[in-house]
Amino acid sequence: MRYHPASRREEMTKGNGMQEIVGTISGLLWEPTLVYVLLGTGLFFSILTRFVQVRLFGEMWRLLFSGKESDRGISSFQALAVSLSGRVGTGNIAGVAAAIGIGGPGAVFWMWVVAFLGASTAYVESALGQIYKEEDEGQLRGGPAYYFEKALGQKWYAWIFAVSTIVAVGLLLPTVQSNAIGAAVELAFGGGATLETRLGSVSTTKLATASFVVIVLGIIIFGGVKRIAHFTQVVVPIMAVGYIVMSVGIVVYHIDALPGIVTLIVSDAFSPMAGLGAAIGWGVKRGVYSNEAGQGSGPHAASAAEVQHPAQQGLVQAFSVYIDTLFVCSATAFMILITNQYYVADLGPEITGGVLATTIEANSPAFTQLALESVLGGFGRVFVAVALFFFAFTTLLAYYYIAETNVAYIRRSFRFPGELTIIKIVLLGAVFYGTVRTADLAWGLGDIGLGIMAGLNIVGILILYFMGAPALKALKDYEEQRKAGVTDFTFDPVKLGIRNADFWERQP
Repeated sequence: MRYHPASRREEMTKGNGMQEIVGTISGLLWEPTLVYVLLGTGLFFSILTRFVQVRLFGEMWRLLFSGKESDRGISSFQALAVSLSGRVGTGNIAGVAAAIGIGGPGAVFWMWVVAFLGASTAYVESALGQIYKEEDEGQLRGGPAYYFEKALGQKWYAWIFAVSTIVAVGLLLPTVQSNAIGAAVELAFGGGATLETRLGSVSTTKLATASFVVIVLGIIIFGGVKRIAHFTQVVVPIMAVGYIVMSVGIVVYHIDALPGIVTLIVSDAFSPMAGLGAAIGWGVKRGVYSNEAGQGSGPHAASAAEVQHPAQQGLVQAFSVYIDTLFVCSATAFMILITNQYYVADLGPEITGGVLATTIEANSPAFTQLALESVLGGFGRVFVAVALFFFAFTTLLAYYYIAETNVAYIRRSFRFPGELTIIKIVLLGAVFYGTVRTADLAWGLGDIGLGIMAGLNIVGILILYFMGAPALKALKDYEEQRKAGVTDFTFDPVKLGIRNADFWERQP
């Protein structure tokens, strides 16, 4: 029996009218054009940059710890931490599980492919963010809306992206992160009593979790961007390292099975049990959801970094894709597959080799929690719930930062009182709603937000290449300075033929 994306869409849209509408819109955005556009764009920029993600890997590592925080901006490492807080999130735990459960083990291979190719796209979009950044009320800001207006000269397109992004990260995408927190906590500690509310039947565990997350998140986002940077630069490395160490421990425990798992992933990528379209589609979709390469979210944090040259932060952001997918997502995938705690939708455990009953929700963190539980007992479920809380929580902080940056862009031309307060309240409401709602509805809303942002950003940066390729000019300039032995790098956009890079033109 072959699995096809259409059958999954039907599965996702069963239920109420809201879920049906969301599933239909998500399907229109993702199947299959955007999937192949994202892969093709990554390959395109990999070739044009001569595979910068490989050639300058050592330089990426060196730059990671260079640069300093200032009153108006953050350091390269802080910018990496903020963007990683958006990349390392639910997609690394629940997203990987969904990719396997719906697309089969071969989907993991396509997650690797989109990460490798997407690193070059991450360089391009983040370098553009740096080139066209601005100083706004004492803070450095930038992102796709800024470079679309300045480089494309199309303010209307910039506005469309800004408004779409505010809706995506302020209303749609937060539901995925908070839903995974609620699901993980409920699986770890039990659901408790069930209450009938206007949102349907909700467990007291999910209600308590939603309230706690909203209160803590509210305290932090009302504290400003600097507080976000300081919080994430501490939490992100600790949670990522701890999760990877635990994952490596599970793999080592089953080390004799590892070669077979790698073989399964690679072989299933091209002869997939779930069908080639499902393997590629879900691998790419969840890969982009995880590492965000090409989505247009990374440039927001990259633009806030204090660096000597735009290419430097572009390289740092490219490295973050490796951290996210090749390390954290791979760790999750190996744990799930090596412990057989999975199944593939419409096929079942008796065919796919997994041991789970198909009543376990694939579009949730359950596969990962049960993988750890199979080795560590009940502690495994609790550990994943805690890790997922931090993963998803810092992603929610990154979403707010992105929303705030796009509000700042819009208010250059149009102001209305209390706009940031409204965004904060809407985001907190979306977090509460997502925590208590079903996983399929939450992921469907998130896929819509992700698809809109990625589609607009990819089209824009491809057009920019044909209008002068500013990101590639910056890379060539940086490499020439490196070759000349320069230690204090400079960036002169006028000399390179790059127009409207106002911030850099004012630098001494």
